[in-house]
Amino acid sequence: MIRYALTCEQGHRFESWFQSAEAYEKLEKAGHLACTVCGSSDVKKALMAPRVSASPESDVQPEDKTSQPDPKEALAALRKQVEQNAEYVGPRFADEARSMFLGGSPDRAIYGEASGAEAKYLIDDGVPVAPLPFIPNRKAN
Repeated sequence: MIRYALTCEQGHRFESWFQSAEAYEKLEKAGHLACTVCGSSDVKKALMAPRVSASPESDVQPEDKTSQPDPKEALAALRKQVEQNAEYVGPRFADEARSMFLGGSPDRAIYGEASGAEAKYLIDDGVPVAPLPFIPNRKAN
């Protein structure tokens, strides 16, 4: 797993984990990355400093989080972006994602549900997928 600092064209900064650098590149090429704040799909890697642990006696202060967006608002915006711009395929997600990857159905933005095993098989096979940080409304009702 690799963590990247990302930024969108609006200047929002956020981080995300990827299985590998290649997995990130595939998702970026396919346009499957989205800003967690505004939902923009124009996302690029940001300059990232390595994480260095400070000693307990250090004068290093934690980063000021007051300028960060409200996580609930960001999650609501992401949900709205996904629901407005992607097709809900429900429990057929793994089959549909694999079919698009293999060229059996047209490329489009989709979301739905997959078991942990299904998601692992998709990732192992190089199918560009990413978990959503929410349960789709259709599943929650």
